[in-house]
Amino acid sequence: MDEFRLANRKMWDEFAVINSKSALYNVAEFKRGRTSLDALILSEMGEVTGKSLLHLQCHFGLDTLSWARMGAKATGMDFSPEGIRIARELSEELGVTARFICCDLYDLPDHLDETFDRVFTSYGALCWLPDIPRWAQIVGRYLNPGGVFYIAEFHPFSNVFKNEGNETGLEVAYPYFTETPLEFPVEGSYADPDAKIVQQVEYEWSPQMGEIITGLIDAGLQIEFVHEFPFTCYRHFSLLVKRGDDRWYLPDGMPSIPLTLSLRAHRPG
Repeated sequence: MDEFRLANRKMWDEFAVINSKSALYNVAEFKRGRTSLDALILSEMGEVTGKSLLHLQCHFGLDTLSWARMGAKATGMDFSPEGIRIARELSEELGVTARFICCDLYDLPDHLDETFDRVFTSYGALCWLPDIPRWAQIVGRYLNPGGVFYIAEFHPFSNVFKNEGNETGLEVAYPYFTETPLEFPVEGSYADPDAKIVQQVEYEWSPQMGEIITGLIDAGLQIEFVHEFPFTCYRHFSLLVKRGDDRWYLPDGMPSIPLTLSLRAHRPG
């Protein structure tokens, strides 16, 4: 693992502890039975009851455990030891059976041999990966013949804008195409902006629509759909306006842009 991703892992170890106590994740309500999966994912993923499911980059496990509650035989993986520790503790506390593996995503074949009926990943996962084609090969590696891959993710195009906005709109600040990671200061967690963070720098890459789709095709998957939406699942930009329970939009009168991407594909067989 390179120096950039080692720094990110230190940050995510801190984030796991902070986020698990945050109002955004609301673990107390999750323990009372609330799912952590949003309406978009639930409407598009498809049936998981009785299916084996691999969740890539599972953070501290809420989505993995939500799939397990719905009847999936769920496995979550993440590179953060603290995230996996918390996920395992929640699994034991709630009596929800799920397996959790701590390793770097690109090293997963060294830790896990089997294949799955479903592979899943969601929001805020791809920007931490320097090699999207290799990620796609990992996805394909873990799908059974006939197995389904699904991702809901912040739209790659939205990553070119500053998080802060004003009444005039969003400001383009970052490249869409880049070969080296972008460096950002860490000032709290996205779930708790006031939290104190020891790891004060993070590194992100810029996934592109073309390499995501082409990478999955090259990995032997058949794309079923690619959807783009003018909303996101949390306040990605300061000027977004909440409508409904879990969707944030640009204000009325402002030109819409794609904020969320969803994609489903399967391995023929």
